[in-house]
Amino acid sequence: MNREQISRIAHTDHPIKSPLDDDSVSRLLERGAPRGDERVLDLGCGTAEWLLRALAGRPLLHAEGVDISEDALAQARSEADRRGVGERLVLHRQAAEDFVSRQPFDLVVSVGATHAFGGLLPTLAAARKHLAPGGRVLIGEGFWDRTPSPEAVEILGEFADLATTVDRVEADGWTPVTGHVSTRRELDDYEWACWGSLASWALDHPAHPDSAQALETASLRRSEWLRGYRDTWGFVSLVLRRTAD
Repeated sequence: MNREQISRIAHTDHPIKSPLDDDSVSRLLERGAPRGDERVLDLGCGTAEWLLRALAGRPLLHAEGVDISEDALAQARSEADRRGVGERLVLHRQAAEDFVSRQPFDLVVSVGATHAFGGLLPTLAAARKHLAPGGRVLIGEGFWDRTPSPEAVEILGEFADLATTVDRVEADGWTPVTGHVSTRRELDDYEWACWGSLASWALDHPAHPDSAQALETASLRRSEWLRGYRDTWGFVSLVLRRTAD
């Protein structure tokens, strides 16, 4: 079972692949696309859940998503058609950093996908290339809520604290117009959902050749969270505008 398969199963009950509940997602989209007729781009869209939710409540909005996963994009297309928004969604199978569009976008989304570009600031640089004047970026990034252990850094990688994260964004020429720091409940619900879904799949498919691996992975990831980073890691989502267009 590869990483993509594990992620697909783990997010069965939490299709937003970040520690955000439905109300938080809705509020962020309202601030990111306040008119309702925007052109929206998601760089590293996966199954395009952010775009599907933006399209569902805004009949004049159009969206495009970019991802390298054929399976994720196929799932996104199927779900878009099921929800009746498929005609307003364009999906591109390619590396997000190679994507080029003839038209700019009013909102560029990249939540929980900054690793694909090599970090927060490279992601913002990529978003900037696609942004219309006066447009907005919705970005989500991890941060250390308190000093992490070496084990936590090994598990999740290098992050700054929240204040430093925002300072870096501002120094790069962006102004936050709103933000949301994921609550303890959102963080916990996300982890329980992911590793619970993966474990449940394994228990429901005991004869599957990947069942034992899935159950072991769920147990390992749950332990890493509980013992490694639960008390130190946080997640912030920011809606940004260019300080000077």
